[in-house]
Amino acid sequence: MNDNCASPGLISVDDAITRILDAATPLQSVETVNIESALGRVLAEDITSSINVPGYDNSAMDGYVVNSKDCQQRGMTLAVSQRIPAGTTGDPLEAGTAARIFTGAPVPENANAVVMQELCEQQGNNVVINTIVKAGENVRRAGEDIARDAVVLDSGTRLRPQDMGLLASVGVAQVNVYRKLKVATFFTGDEIVEPGNELASGQIYNSNQYTLAGLLQSVGCDVVNYGIVPDTLDNTLAVMSEATSNADLVLTSGGVSVGEEDYVRIALEQLGQLNMWRIAMKPGKPVAFGQIGDCLFMGLPGNPVSVFVTFLIFARPLILKLQGANRFLADLLTIRSDFSWKKVKREEYLRVKIKQAAEGPVAELYPHQGSGVLSSASWADGLVVVEIDTQVKKGDLLPYIPFQGLF
Repeated sequence: MNDNCASPGLISVDDAITRILDAATPLQSVETVNIESALGRVLAEDITSSINVPGYDNSAMDGYVVNSKDCQQRGMTLAVSQRIPAGTTGDPLEAGTAARIFTGAPVPENANAVVMQELCEQQGNNVVINTIVKAGENVRRAGEDIARDAVVLDSGTRLRPQDMGLLASVGVAQVNVYRKLKVATFFTGDEIVEPGNELASGQIYNSNQYTLAGLLQSVGCDVVNYGIVPDTLDNTLAVMSEATSNADLVLTSGGVSVGEEDYVRIALEQLGQLNMWRIAMKPGKPVAFGQIGDCLFMGLPGNPVSVFVTFLIFARPLILKLQGANRFLADLLTIRSDFSWKKVKREEYLRVKIKQAAEGPVAELYPHQGSGVLSSASWADGLVVVEIDTQVKKGDLLPYIPFQGLF
């Protein structure tokens, strides 16, 4: 994504993202949750450790714990004075002896190294150490992972499974997180019907509702769905007014273009303010963003791939910022193209799958890139970005947004 000149009357993708994020004020309401229920929630406080992790010097493996001074020649024979399993504390090590020790067990006083059992030979009550031992070998020091009073997770962190484990490792059972964002959705188009019903001539199933439901669930929103709204201005005004009074954000699909039956943008302008509309991108040029009272509004296009792409590029970072997250933009990597593509006048987001080639990983293009071909999004591993006035040749390096980590 870049700031190349957009087509006349259109704003660039980067400009659109900036406008959207500038309008987002993070939530202030906080609630306390148990860590097992914290996946995907955003921390409302720094988490500081009250302990060292590990809390004591301990063995990194099964073997024999010694004082390295007693093992400065190979083949030293030491009496085995004690056995220290994990979960027990041994006695101070007697000079000239070794202790059998197991992974995670505390290193006793007077000992400073652990010899892996593969380098030792048990002979009755003695052990032969078949290596020269250095102080500190195979010992995990107290606080080596986390030091007492260290900040382990920053406010604004969106919690992942490994973060939940990290919280538990420092004894934290509950955390303060920002409340979930309440998002209202509705869908326009007299041609759409719910799955499970028979299709009449000219009708299609409402796939956008379920794409958005999954995307919103993936970023931890509470969703209120107002369903399919008939294509009239009065109906659109009524639902939009109710939805914006009951949510932090309203997200719709359809009705934001320039057709005679497109009422969403018109209703937004009548009830509130339209801050931006047409974007120099493909798919997804008509994206209406504005505000009604205290509620933000984003109207996505009606084509299924356009909904998917514009949600990832615009709605997802908006939602994450509103939720208080300190990282909200998608990771932008690079990938070598396995295809050619004509020079473009709008920034294009192409669905690709990553495959291995002789020169390394390359992006394979889905053969049908139309905005109505939802199968392309299901097939793909991510999106490559073709910037304005760029012509792609096979082998070129392109910006790449992987789906992994987005939901």
